[in-house]
Amino acid sequence: MTGSEGRDGPVVVGISAYAVRAAWGAWEEHAHLLPQAYAEAIVLAGGLPVLLPPVSGIAAGVLPRLDALLLAGGPDVDPARYGAEPGEDTQPPNRDRDVAETSLLAAATERGMPVLGICRGLQLMNVARGGTLIQHLPDVVGSDLHGPYPGRYAWHEVDVLPGHRLAEVLRVEGLIPGGVPTHHHQAVDVLAPGLVVGAVAPDGVVEAIEDPALPFWIGVQWHPEVGEDLSLFRGLLAAARAAAGRRPAVLDRA
Repeated sequence: MTGSEGRDGPVVVGISAYAVRAAWGAWEEHAHLLPQAYAEAIVLAGGLPVLLPPVSGIAAGVLPRLDALLLAGGPDVDPARYGAEPGEDTQPPNRDRDVAETSLLAAATERGMPVLGICRGLQLMNVARGGTLIQHLPDVVGSDLHGPYPGRYAWHEVDVLPGHRLAEVLRVEGLIPGGVPTHHHQAVDVLAPGLVVGAVAPDGVVEAIEDPALPFWIGVQWHPEVGEDLSLFRGLLAAARAAAGRRPAVLDRA
């Protein structure tokens, strides 16, 4: 049961935020923030975005007020969470965010709430369910296809596998026309028990995972929020409405 029971209006989507040191105006302080494209994608799809700070212990209080959960991209998941030592190219961990998002994911899954993970979000979903990660893809695939430019997105092809929820949501089986925007140096190594692969890259890297036992529990390795296709976000909202028997709502953006 999601948090939308007995509530009308647009679907409310909680989006996990970063915890970083940031600068604005004359100030430079620790901040909770989120790239604008995530919230914009939810609004364009017809939902209401709510930023969730990576603060431990908020899951129980916030999830009953939400209809869906989006786990955003960000820094590498702490390798200790899947029993590994950090590699030479692995970023310093943000353990507070790892703990907060893992708790949010577990509570949302238990409630049957639709979940979408993007980039790091997919990686955390796999680790939280018992999987592991490749810590630096160029060491394994021999190229920087997935993140060749610092601070910029690349594009590459993704092959959507038939018969899964992702193919249904994207209305695509096979190659996604035009490819997808991407920037990552880690990916799924050992897939967690109970999960299935929904898409792969040309080099065999896992590009999407899902739990086939749940209506909408999908992680993608690419960044749909900076592309033009809103299918994943619309699918997330549609799943939340279906879980509560709600009709689509129209947002007033005036």
